[in-house]
Amino acid sequence: MKKQVILIMVDTQRTDMLGCYGNVDMKTPNIDKLASGGLRYTNAQTASPVCAPARGTIFTGLMPHSNGLVTNSYPIGDNVITIGQRLSDNGIHCGYIGKWHVDGGDYFGTGVCPDGFDKEYWYDMKLYLEELTDEQRRRSRKSNTSFDADWTREMTFANRCSNRTIDFIENYKDEDFFLTLSYDEPHGPCICPSPYNRMYEGYKMPYSENYKDDLDAKPLQQRLWSGKNIGKSVDELNKATADLALFLGCNSFVDDEIGRVLDAIDEKCPDAIIIYTADHGDMLFNHKLNSKNCCAYKEVLNIPLIIKGGAEGVIDAPATHLDIVPTVLDYMNVEIPNILEGKSMLQQIKDGVSKVNDVVFSEFTRYELIQDGNGGFQPMRCAFDGRYKLVINLLDTDEFYDLQVDPEEIHNAINDLNYKEERERLHDILLAEMDRTRDLYRGYHWAMRPWRTDKAPSFRNAGYVRQREESEMYEARQLNYDTGLPMEEAVRIKIIGADKK
Repeated sequence: MKKQVILIMVDTQRTDMLGCYGNVDMKTPNIDKLASGGLRYTNAQTASPVCAPARGTIFTGLMPHSNGLVTNSYPIGDNVITIGQRLSDNGIHCGYIGKWHVDGGDYFGTGVCPDGFDKEYWYDMKLYLEELTDEQRRRSRKSNTSFDADWTREMTFANRCSNRTIDFIENYKDEDFFLTLSYDEPHGPCICPSPYNRMYEGYKMPYSENYKDDLDAKPLQQRLWSGKNIGKSVDELNKATADLALFLGCNSFVDDEIGRVLDAIDEKCPDAIIIYTADHGDMLFNHKLNSKNCCAYKEVLNIPLIIKGGAEGVIDAPATHLDIVPTVLDYMNVEIPNILEGKSMLQQIKDGVSKVNDVVFSEFTRYELIQDGNGGFQPMRCAFDGRYKLVINLLDTDEFYDLQVDPEEIHNAINDLNYKEERERLHDILLAEMDRTRDLYRGYHWAMRPWRTDKAPSFRNAGYVRQREESEMYEARQLNYDTGLPMEEAVRIKIIGADKK
């Protein structure tokens, strides 16, 4: 049987923007149908609530602190190998169509196809803009263009990405391949043609108690981010606006474009594994916050994840974007190198019951949005086990939530002694994961929290070293500093000074 995997992703989509996740007001029939024939993950978490760091994890299998892409407008490291390189170097044809956003470009990309992907099908947002006149480019960045009769479906980035994807499927339906289709939609400016441009006029999001969150027990940076919204009422925050209507209209529009692609897959590649997800969500004024930035609320971290090609059902166990690369490599019978930080989900996809993760992790460093106007350096690490969520804000107040009793994440229980055991369990797991993955921001400050009284500071920190560990296809085994010989274990306690023998 041919081995074919198609990853479809959108930019900025919450789970409550899809009908299959429970919001019956959302018109997303194609994604809903996909979910009905596969696995729908209810507790999938993005690696970061920012575009580029989230995408870097999806395409490298490494957390942002490991692949170097810790904020927008920065590229992944030169020695970081993408899934396209790993697969193509093992004879698997790889195509990539759509938004890339990991090459260091401010937003649209460089237009240059990276190693590992088919140059004939490479099509990022820069190439899309180069197809337009100067006037069309300006119009393509204005939301009101959605109401121009001459800006038809065929003028949109989504439609042109879909067309190329359908062409790829037609031409390579008889081969093994890995194909990514990465829409920019429904991300702003949310351009969508009729009837989507008016489909949600007068609509407001479902009510949540967290619109009332005064943020008093939350990090200062959240209150600063909220700005003038901090004093607004629920009705002022959760209301029908033209921006929201176009955002949701564009969401339904991209669902329709996805439907075109799914029809082609059903006809030409019916046995392909389809992975559907989004890079992150959007606050949409929940907790009096908008867009995304340094926070770990479900509105930005909990993303849709649907996988069709094996079992059917619902997976409530934690899931993470970090596992996509090892899963695809596993399916394609390509070595999963030790350097990857996630796990293969293949058995879970097959049987629908196997558990992959007890805890998943997310992080934030900063949000670089063209200019330095979005909060600056705010290092955050989050550990989530499906019920409890611990958020360490290194320079600010930490957070702890019990989503079973507080599903809207309103009550910060970081100082509640009733949760001491669970809070410190997640804390220890998080610290161990930072050591395991050689988090470049790790240090004793992450352990020395005001609510954690049993930790002592050490200039050595935990004392761990982690040398790069890679398949010898790309990088020979590194040498141990203490012996000059090939390292035996990449993660180990560093022997220094008087400890040497």
